[in-house]
Amino acid sequence: QVQLVESGGGLVQAGGSLRLSCVASGSIISINVMGWYRQAPGKQRELVASITSGGRTNYALPVKGRFTISRDNAKNTVYLQMNSLKSEDTAVYYCNADHITAQAMGVMNVFYNLWGQGTQVTVSS
Repeated sequence: QVQLVESGGGLVQAGGSLRLSCVASGSIISINVMGWYRQAPGKQRELVASITSGGRTNYALPVKGRFTISRDNAKNTVYLQMNSLKSEDTAVYYCNADHITAQAMGVMNVFYNLWGQGTQVTVSS
């Protein structure tokens, strides 16, 4: 069983910073893409940033230059450093991992499009 667990959300003033972490647990061999999405009240979930196992990154336009995504493949962990936060960044942030190869009891399994439980980020103006 593979699970994603986020941490690092909270309340911060506009202009401040937060760092989110997401750890994938289980007998993981590799993870292709890891990313962060967010969902504000009354809005659809949207991509914030993603990163491949090779380090290629992709950012949504509203966060470019303010957020930085990184990952530690050895720890199966992805991070999101958020600087210069704005009130419009307020949302529940979800970790996502796609194409996870894991091994359990000698059997290889591939998991697609897994989600964490979400962590609340609130930016006060």
